[in-house]
Amino acid sequence: MNSEIIHLQQKLNQYHSLPSEALMAYLSCCTAKKIKKGEVLYSLGSIPTSFAFIHKGLMRAYVIDESGSEYNKNFFDEGRFPGCMSALLNNEASNLEVQAIEDCEIIEINHRQFRDALFGSQDLMKFHIKYLETHWLLEKEPKEIGYLQFEAKVRYLKFLDDFNHILTRLPQYHIASYLGITPTQLSRIKKDFK
Repeated sequence: MNSEIIHLQQKLNQYHSLPSEALMAYLSCCTAKKIKKGEVLYSLGSIPTSFAFIHKGLMRAYVIDESGSEYNKNFFDEGRFPGCMSALLNNEASNLEVQAIEDCEIIEINHRQFRDALFGSQDLMKFHIKYLETHWLLEKEPKEIGYLQFEAKVRYLKFLDDFNHILTRLPQYHIASYLGITPTQLSRIKKDFK
């Protein structure tokens, strides 16, 4: 087994220990791939057919407004699963884009095959429920509420907490975009904390 598959298996088992039959069903949906820094994995307006697992590298998911400004919605490092999930589930054009911030080694997961495997395996269902609870409820909901309630300084402190492990890998303009502020405002905030 190569290192990407071993890494994916370890990550899957953190959510629910998969017996070999369920793991093989999951792996049958997977293809290893390399993505260069700056390359777009899933583009705005396209209808995605897959999501990914990051073995090595860093990606961002972002939206673009009518004036062409980009707003980062999330960052994904090793062990995370970037994708345009709403577009996948609805089989419609994506309203966000996923791009490599660094050279990446990923495993691309065919969504239709994954769904078929999911509905054929109680163990994959348990994994998926635990994954969704962790990332779409326990992680995402407080973040969205916080961004509605807190000023930029508080959002920055929360960002430092949430993304401390990848902070040195992120350009400042990507951090500012995530916080919904300009790079100049971010510089002022950082200056205030010194």
